[in-house]
Amino acid sequence: MTAPAYRRPPTPGTGPMSGADGMEIVGNGFLARNLRPIADRHPGTVVLAAGVSWAAGTSDADFAREATLLADVAEDCRAKGRRLLFFSTAATGMYGAVDGPGREDSPLTTCTPYGDHKYALEQQLRASGAEYLILRLGHLVGQGQPPHQLVPALVRQVQEGSVRIHRGAARDLIDVRDVITIIDRLLAQDLRGETVNVASGEAVPVERIVDHLAERLGVTVHRDVRDTATVHHVISTEKLRALVPETAAMGFGPDYHRRVLDDFLASYSA
Repeated sequence: MTAPAYRRPPTPGTGPMSGADGMEIVGNGFLARNLRPIADRHPGTVVLAAGVSWAAGTSDADFAREATLLADVAEDCRAKGRRLLFFSTAATGMYGAVDGPGREDSPLTTCTPYGDHKYALEQQLRASGAEYLILRLGHLVGQGQPPHQLVPALVRQVQEGSVRIHRGAARDLIDVRDVITIIDRLLAQDLRGETVNVASGEAVPVERIVDHLAERLGVTVHRDVRDTATVHHVISTEKLRALVPETAAMGFGPDYHRRVLDDFLASYSA
């Protein structure tokens, strides 16, 4: 995904996304669209929901455009005293080399170009002088997400009858609706200078995800299992659960991914 050029918001009071009326959302993709219903609840916050949003997006040009966009938005926030919400990643590229669950304060050795890029952007933001909140996201799932992302791509492959899987690969799936609730609660606390993992805390083997999709779709799937240097990691949600006690009612646990996948399939079929 190519990051758009940043356009500063309209004069306060002249548009629905202005700083006076609500938070400004930079971007118009999957996450940006889902954030719009809570925009009026968080004036004084700018959300950067644009840029490279998937681990296979390793274009140096796209990475450079996102770094430039972040620099522009952060400088505007610094000058106007606004808080910047930035979305990073809690995926393998960030935590794959961590011993034990990946915590926000874990010493990091990023292990993919995407992980390198997102961590570099975090460091860039911390040094910018802007007020910020960094959220490291698991794998979001929900209605209308781009077809190249994990679950839509797996659904398409399952329907076609053949799936390529890296042996031992696992993903932490989280419903985008739960993510929006969590973001709403975190922003309401006026957190600044913090980094928080937003995930379910369950690393689900991709083979199990494929099994569930095949069962629900009623198809037989050929699995092309590849042996690669796959890292199995778990995302720590200790800090998230302390900050947002409502997560206790979201059903996070070993079977949470089943509900997430079923809801996605229902919207996908519709």
